Amino acid sequence: MPYEYDEQNIFAKILRREIPNDTVMETDFTLAFRDIAPQAPEHILVIPKGFYMNYDHFAAEATDPEILDFTRVIGAITHAIGVTPGNGGKGYRLIANAGHDGVQDVPHLHMHILAGRRLGRMIQPI
Repeated sequence: MPYEYDEQNIFAKILRREIPNDTVMETDFTLAFRDIAPQAPEHILVIPKGFYMNYDHFAAEATDPEILDFTRVIGAITHAIGVTPGNGGKGYRLIANAGHDGVQDVPHLHMHILAGRRLGRMIQPI
């Protein structure tokens, strides 16, 4: 079944400027902004401006420039907030949830950048 994008989701409304956000970085293809309910001292959401529901949808249908830009924006942000281990930072976590079992709350691809404290295990072993 192909993906059917919901143009009324909160990130679509943010992209249309119907809902304000605390922008961290914006390019032609990507928007990054601070999460309104942060789970770490640094909690930034990175979304493509295209209507992609999750990462597999993005990987299959986004253009090469969109994919490159999205990836580069994530790298630029982790560098800008000083968390990249290669530059002396203590690290960060990237999370992208997809679908029901992945507990995706908003049906628009979004990557969480979490940093600023030790985050602990991501999930408990089974």
